[in-house]
Formats: sequence, C-alpha cells, structure tokens
Amino acid sequence: MIKIMSIALSALLSVGILPVREIDTRIGCAVADSPTASIFGAGGEVVGNTLPCVSSPNGMTYWTPQTCISDKKGVTPYRWEAREWMGFRSSHWLDGSATQDYGSFFIMPGCEPVPMDHSLEIARPDYYRYAGNELTGTGRSAIMRLSCDRLRFGANTQYNDANLVWDAEAGEVRAENPVHRIYNGWGKLAGYSCWTVVRFSKKIKSVTPIGRIMYDIEFEDAPGPLLVKMATSFTSLEGAARNLDAEIPGWDFEARRAATEALWTRKLGQIEVAGGEPEVLRHFYTSLWRASLSPRMVSDIGAEPDYDDFNLWDTFRALHPLHTILQPGRSGEMMQALVKKYERGGWMPIFPMWGSYTSAMIGDHAASVIADAYTKGIRNFDCRKAWEAVRKNCFETPCDSLYIDGRGRRALDVYMRLGYLPLEEPVRHAFHANEQTSRTLEYAYDDWCASLLARDLGSKEDYEALKKRAGNWRNVFDPRTRYAQGRHEDGTFLDEDNYLKKTSFITEGTPCHYSWFVPQDIPGLIEFVGRDLFEERLDLMFSEKRYWHGNEPGNQIAYLYDYIGRPEKCQAAVRHIMQTEYRNTPGGLSGNDDAGALSAWYVFACLGFYPVCPGSTEYALGIPAFDRIVIHQENGRDFTIRRRQASKTAFRLGCRRLSRPFICHKDIVSGKNLTFDQNIKK
Repeated sequence: MIKIMSIALSALLSVGILPVREIDTRIGCAVADSPTASIFGAGGEVVGNTLPCVSSPNGMTYWTPQTCISDKKGVTPYRWEAREWMGFRSSHWLDGSATQDYGSFFIMPGCEPVPMDHSLEIARPDYYRYAGNELTGTGRSAIMRLSCDRLRFGANTQYNDANLVWDAEAGEVRAENPVHRIYNGWGKLAGYSCWTVVRFSKKIKSVTPIGRIMYDIEFEDAPGPLLVKMATSFTSLEGAARNLDAEIPGWDFEARRAATEALWTRKLGQIEVAGGEPEVLRHFYTSLWRASLSPRMVSDIGAEPDYDDFNLWDTFRALHPLHTILQPGRSGEMMQALVKKYERGGWMPIFPMWGSYTSAMIGDHAASVIADAYTKGIRNFDCRKAWEAVRKNCFETPCDSLYIDGRGRRALDVYMRLGYLPLEEPVRHAFHANEQTSRTLEYAYDDWCASLLARDLGSKEDYEALKKRAGNWRNVFDPRTRYAQGRHEDGTFLDEDNYLKKTSFITEGTPCHYSWFVPQDIPGLIEFVGRDLFEERLDLMFSEKRYWHGNEPGNQIAYLYDYIGRPEKCQAAVRHIMQTEYRNTPGGLSGNDDAGALSAWYVFACLGFYPVCPGSTEYALGIPAFDRIVIHQENGRDFTIRRRQASKTAFRLGCRRLSRPFICHKDIVSGKNLTFDQNIKK
C-alpha cells in the first residue's frame, strides 16, 4: 500500500485543496488491482504505465526515477514490480502510454543499481527521494542532491548514437541524443535531437568512458552532498544552457523544491473542494496533477510556445476538453502547435509524436480538439489555417511516399466511396491495421467536428458534405442486431455472434463497446436501437460486467443514461466506476492512463459533469464527489458546484431548475452556480 503521509485525513476536508506534499505520484505505476481490469484487458493494457515524475504543468521533461535503462517501445522507465533502482532519468516518455521514451539521459548514483524498497521512497509532484538521493526540478531543468562520490551519466538509447562531451575547463558534461521514430518510419531519425547540459557542485577527479554513450565520473572529496544540475532542450546545447540558467541559476536545492511546490499549489488550486471522502479527495488531486502533464511543451524558455506528443486518440475525449476549462489560453497555444505542424509538413497530423507524423491509432481527432476549442470560444490560434488543415485531411489523400510516412487519413478514398470501410480493406501503412468498423465510427464523428468548422469558416458545400458524412455511423450498424458489426464491400454484414468478442474490425475492444460510440448523434442512436432496448443494454453493461473502463472508447457510456431521462442511473454507474476502477494504490488505474485520459475522466466525474461529445458545448450531468467545488477560471469568474441532500433529484443552474441533466460551456465560463439536489449515497 502507498504510505499515508502525516497530515490527518479528516483535517484535509477543511482546506481548499489537497496539499501537494500529500500527492503520491506512484499511483498507476503497477499492474491494475481493479477486479474488472482483466475481463477485457491483458498484458500491457492493464498497467497504468505512469511515472512518479517531477516537472511543471505541460513540462518538456519528466524528471523521474528509473528502474531500467531501455528506451524501447512499451518499456516504462519506472515500473513498480522492478527489483532495482537505477537512478534518475530526464524522460520524454508519454506518461501512461505504451509508446517509447526518446532523447533521454540518466544519472546513476554510485554507478551501480541498488535494490528497490518502496517503503524508502518519497514521490511527490515537487520532490522524489530514494536511498539518500533526492530530486526536484521544473519543466526543463532539475537539481539532484546525491549521497555519493561517483556516478554514471549516460544516454538511454537502443541505437547507440548519442554523443557525450566532457568539458574539463567548464566542469560540465554536454550531450546529444538523436530522436528516432516508431510506427511510420520505424527506427529512422526524426530530424532533431535532445540536448542536455550537466553541471556539478564538486570538482571532478576523473571521467571514464563506458562504451560510447556512458561516463563514470568520480569527484574529489569535499564536505556536503554532491549537487547535480541538468537541463534539456530540443533545439541546441545553447538552449539547454539557457534553460538551466533561467530555471535553476544557483545551487539552492530547497529553493527550487519550494518553487515547484508553489507552482503545483497554484495549478491544483484552480479547483477547490470541500466536504468529500478523504480517499476521493486524494485521488482527485492526484488525477488533476496527472491530467496537467500532457501534451508536453517542446520550446525553450523565452521562445514562442510550442507543444508535441498529442496522444489524440485518447486525449480528445476528456483531457483536451478539461484544458478548455482550466487553461483556455494554453489550449489555444496547443491548437496553434497543431497548425504549425500542418504548415511545416503540409498535413494535419493524426497522432503527432516525437516531432513526426504517425498513424499509430485510428481516427482523425485533431478535428475534434480544434473544433472543441473553437466552439468554446478559444481564438488565440489561426482558426482559418486550422480549418484549412482539417479540411485537407477530410477530402484529400497524400502521394504514396507521404502516406507511407504517416500523413493523411488511412483508407480515406474507400471511406468516401462507400461511406464505410469494408472488411476487405486491410488499411495498410497503419500501426493498427484493419479495425474498419471502429475507423468508420470515428471518421463519422470527426467529419461532424469538421462540419462545425466548415459552418463558420468554410463553404456551405463542405458543411453539407461533412454533415452528411457524420451519419456514416449507420453504415456499420447491423439492423438485425442493432450492434456495430463488420460489413463486406457488397453491403452484407457478418453473420456472427461476436458482440462480446475482440475482433479484427474493432479497435482495442469489442462490438459491444464501440456500439455506444456515436457521440455526434446520440438521439439518432437511441431511435435506431429503440429506447427500451437502449436502456436495457446500458443496464447490462454494468450488471453483466461488460463495461471496460481501462480503455477509452467507452468512457462516455455511463453518461448516456442522461439522454434517455435516467440521470439517477447515470449517477449510480459513475459512482460505481469511481469506486471500482480508481484506487490510491500503485495499481490504482485500471489501464493505461494514456497521457492523462483516465485521470481527466476522474476529474470530470468528481466535478459532476462530462463532455460526452467534444465539439459540442454541452456537458452531461453526473454526481459531484464533494459538497462544494469552486473552479477558478482564467477570466476571473468562479464556477461553483454544490451538492445538497434532498429527497428528490433535481439540478439547478442559479435559481432555475433544469428540465434536462445538461449544462453548456457558457454556463461555466460565465461563472454560474450549479446545484445538485439529491439523496447522497456514500
């Protein structure tokens, strides 16, 4: 079990936020201990894959302990089950993912691994300690306080192509680790490097090269601990040095730690709560912290903000909608980062990672996050250029070489010709081949998102075409079973009882899971299925353990009860998910957190509302986890949520009783008061 800190939990309920020192960043680092995680998930799907890192909100680098040296795909730098502790890493691992680390370096005190004993760890957003070795830092720089007189410095790279330079006169190490691609262009150079500068508080006695990519460094005897400062840059050594000078100009470890603690206190203080269960409070602020890490900033200090590693298949659902509420200014910067990628590469990326195009996952969800930001009034990005990029992805296919490189929608020509992707279409040059039915459903949703941009920024012809294509979801629903199903090019559906089986035409799930993914037309889905059968199948998702929370395609399912007028069932389902799929333990996430996707779901669940259909300004209401919640917004207006005991369920916005369990984004932005009257069940 994760150690409970010294502050009494009962006292935490009287304060506005959970103190940063009470957040344990190791939640989600182990195999899931949820009893339902392995019903549909297996192997790497049932591990949170998170890091107990120190950084800043959307920081460039995650300063983390490491339990291995590898930077290969799917190998998390830190794993709870590991038997050895191997020092600290400047990681660019996509937190909670199954991708790769890249451009990273490590410091190993004593030059050798030491046995791991988790009872000796302290892991917080501002600070980490193990075996007398301490770490703090911020988004681009870190400072370590080490209990050793020798250490190993090296690059984490399977390609053995990093360059290390020891500058005896300056007393520092400088290094370059070239970034390599995976998925499309696997193993090829990405065209840039991560650079680092490392400085030491003690004079160096000797430097011994260990192969090409490591140094063993011994220091002269001097009183006090060894301090090590380190910074990163994706532009140059000079950039890394400037980042270090700006963020950690001196050698005051405690001052840097206190500044990082204050930074996270301000960030987490955007949401203040009171009157909730202690364990929920703890997980809420841990989730809010983890949902503040992605996407990462890749620009140096003082440069125009730029971002990368947009895990869009996962994060369009809840993480980016959360950014539009808590940091709309930065959300706009992120949209502009996507526009820049289009300007540099000629295509809007599908799943932009390590500065490259990839077709790692399905869909075209840049359309979703851009439409969501735009419809919510965010304008600090080039909206017309963004629409230009989104439109190109919707209607055009690149030449073969660019397509193979990861640009453009997969199999767009077939989708446009038939209105769906048939089983005969193999979907080449995609990390996830096939998955035709899931792709059709997600393309239809993305087309709907694009139509919102076309309505305001494009032509009527484009708007009408995309609006029509948004109905393509109907082309992969079998009218006999009213489930999503694989369909042949001749129009016939598979004649198989496979709704609870993993199949080649569904992405990371079953037809049962994807049969709920029509966020752009839920009334149409209810009409197609039939209201009574729709409710019955929703009930079975939870009573028969068909629901899979550890992967994102079905994360909206509980809130669909609101669309048939059964908010009490929505509340019960959300409460059940919160209680069974989230724990304050190393295995406390029921699947990959995927750049904060599962954490953002939990934040919304605790707030009492959820963005079922990003791109729409509507939120479905659930049940808040606290008696009082105040969201402090960038515009200076507070959105307040209250939960009151009552014999009957009712929702009130200001003094007005709501006839439907929904609110709009403008209700939040304008600072209205939302009240839940209900019979509160603990």
